Amino acid sequence: MISGYAHNGYNSETLEFFDVMRDSGVKPSRVAILSVLLACGNLGGLRKGAWLHTHVIKTGFGSDILVATAIIDMYSKCGSLRLAHALFDETRGKDVVCWSAMIGNYGFHGHGRKAIDLFQKMIREGVHPNHVTFTCVLSACSHSGLLEEGKKYFQLMKEEFGISPKLSNYSCMVDLLGRVGELHEAEKLIQTMPIEPDVSIWGSLLSACRVHGNIDLAEKIADRIFQLDPFHEGYHVLLSNIYAAKSSWGEVEKVRKMMGRSGINKIQGFSSVEHNNTVHKFGVGDKSHPQSEKIYSLLEELTVSSKRLGYVPLTDFVLHDIEREAKEEALTYHSERLAIAFGLINTRPGTTLRITKNLRICGDCHNAIKFISKIVDRVIVVRDNKRFHHFNNGSCSCGDYW
Repeated sequence: MISGYAHNGYNSETLEFFDVMRDSGVKPSRVAILSVLLACGNLGGLRKGAWLHTHVIKTGFGSDILVATAIIDMYSKCGSLRLAHALFDETRGKDVVCWSAMIGNYGFHGHGRKAIDLFQKMIREGVHPNHVTFTCVLSACSHSGLLEEGKKYFQLMKEEFGISPKLSNYSCMVDLLGRVGELHEAEKLIQTMPIEPDVSIWGSLLSACRVHGNIDLAEKIADRIFQLDPFHEGYHVLLSNIYAAKSSWGEVEKVRKMMGRSGINKIQGFSSVEHNNTVHKFGVGDKSHPQSEKIYSLLEELTVSSKRLGYVPLTDFVLHDIEREAKEEALTYHSERLAIAFGLINTRPGTTLRITKNLRICGDCHNAIKFISKIVDRVIVVRDNKRFHHFNNGSCSCGDYW
């Protein structure tokens, strides 16, 4: 039951059912522990995950390499790369899965050079990489804009290690090329692949069109995607966002009507933050939390203070044709900002805030949180569905490349 909950995205239920099992006097199995670690990582539940780490040591699973790897991954997903790295260094008998996980963790946090250094160390220690390892290396290059390094390792996997690239490897290369603006080279790579590209590879290129504002190519790619998966809500929304960013409201309306006719519902964005072993979840404009009045009041104060420091709302990220003042207000109450305000209200000064968002952070929120981190003198760690952002003293670890 616990495994079923965890692997179907019911993360809170996974933790609740685990507690019920323990209260019933049933000793957790390896499968249960791995499932709960997965749920903790997905929720960003660092306190619960750290407790489980202690429990693992007490119950004798500490020497299990798969469990150790899962704990390393959990710490990373909860935003503590320091704890993940410390445990990785302590772990004996590291296999290719453990090495690959840590390489991927560095990439997910935007440390592309460290990911490459760790890959080279793995090779020196005689651990043979597989296609998953190279997916992690290429993904790290993509998140850090390391184009030449990415090309080098893509060739290396074929020529030196004899590994035929799989879809995940090609997807990383398309993402890497797209992020740096080489949209047509990315399209050419897809067209010359020896294996049939799937919808996620075309989706990576569509995302790059969003970043670089290429509507013509976006429309072409979207047509291909909808042939492969006509009911994928994420790519319909992405195309709508591309049009909205260019104020092509007629095209936005066409996409929305198409979604309505097909019964496609937009994924609802939310952000969560852990406090006192409870995960608090917020949606955009959410006023259901008991502390909503305080949260909204604090956000208004932070917006005023941010503007004094030079913050200018990026209203292109409001996906509706409304007046500028209304757009600015809509941006202020995005879910990640509500979660941050809740964290600021309920934690001591200087405490690191860790926020988890199920969708990609928008450009305006990214900009605003840099100002907020400076105003409140806090480290704010935000994990979206693509990567980690560590905000501190007015800047972000991604260097605004994301």
